[in-house]
Amino acid sequence: MSIDLLEGTPAAPPRDNGELVFSEPWQARAFGLAADLVEGDHFTWDEFREHLIEAIAAAGTPVDDGEAPEPWDYYRCWLTALECAVGDRGLLGGEAVADRAATYASRPAGHDH
Repeated sequence: MSIDLLEGTPAAPPRDNGELVFSEPWQARAFGLAADLVEGDHFTWDEFREHLIEAIAAAGTPVDDGEAPEPWDYYRCWLTALECAVGDRGLLGGEAVADRAATYASRPAGHDH
């Protein structure tokens, strides 16, 4: 199965002239990581799609304290779905994800390889 499984669903990635659209490098990396994990049989596109649809549905929903939600962003939802899929399969625990995210976030600009 391929990413085309997501087409026609609320989880379909943004495209322009049929090409995937990424406005920042991290978006392409998150996309590629999910595709690699599916290809490596760590989870299926169907499993990932369910997490992505849930993340999209939750996006824009006010948080419990009544504050306005962050602006809706497809690839933030993608990243949330990826974290859920990885966590469900026990590939990487929540604390390890947070530690790695902090490490990547603290790297200087231009060192995204």
